Amino acid sequence: MKLLISNDDGIYAPGIRTLANSLAEAGHEVSVVCPDRERSATGHGLTLHQPIRAEIVESIFHPTIKAWACDGTPSDCVKLALWALLDSPPDLVLSGINQGANLGTEILYSGTVSAAMEGLIEGIPSVALSLASFSYKDFQPAAKFANILVEQIAKKPLPDLMLLNINIPAVKWEEIAGVAITRQGVRRYVDVFDKRIDPRGKTYYWLTGEVLEDVEPPTGLNLPQNLPMDVHIIRKNYISITPLQYNLTYVTGLHDLSQWNFTLP
Repeated sequence: MKLLISNDDGIYAPGIRTLANSLAEAGHEVSVVCPDRERSATGHGLTLHQPIRAEIVESIFHPTIKAWACDGTPSDCVKLALWALLDSPPDLVLSGINQGANLGTEILYSGTVSAAMEGLIEGIPSVALSLASFSYKDFQPAAKFANILVEQIAKKPLPDLMLLNINIPAVKWEEIAGVAITRQGVRRYVDVFDKRIDPRGKTYYWLTGEVLEDVEPPTGLNLPQNLPMDVHIIRKNYISITPLQYNLTYVTGLHDLSQWNFTLP
């Protein structure tokens, strides 16, 4: 397959090197376009008020890989790749392997998911891959699963245009319990800001807090209740696969609001 790989951890992140090299060694045609530095939690931001630069990168990846480092956001990288850098569209866009999970409502802030979502917006099936730890450094199990997934998609394409948000537990391959199709859970923080004083006596705030993962999504979302949530299944050492779309229309809200009657003066 022809693959485009991006991330939000930057060109020198071990996750993207492991993923890209592994897929190239398996015989896929791999191109890499990613930020020139870490751009985590940038969401789906685009650069509009300044130029975007992309430099060819050599000697970091497998010799068959074409790679560029871009000074824009993860979404910039994918959009630039599809419209300017690649000679033809890829069969699949992959983002990752991210250092840290992208679970529940965290995906709204995730540069990793946003890079993959940019591919989806352009009509290309996409995959976001995250290793569920900020400290565990063995990306090989996640890369191994990515190879299995890409081979499966090559043989049997996705039935519909979607983004697969995949989180891999931070354990050895032999310790992975299995693969589960999941619904998006809720992952939010309490006590979000830590107020501090700098050496000059000025107040500043550091984003922190305790994470909550046992919150049930609203019932009006009409999600299948028999499917586990991503935030729960990862604790049991399962690989979590959650299909996503970019259309955020609230279907129940459409029905409820259709009962409103506006009379304009």
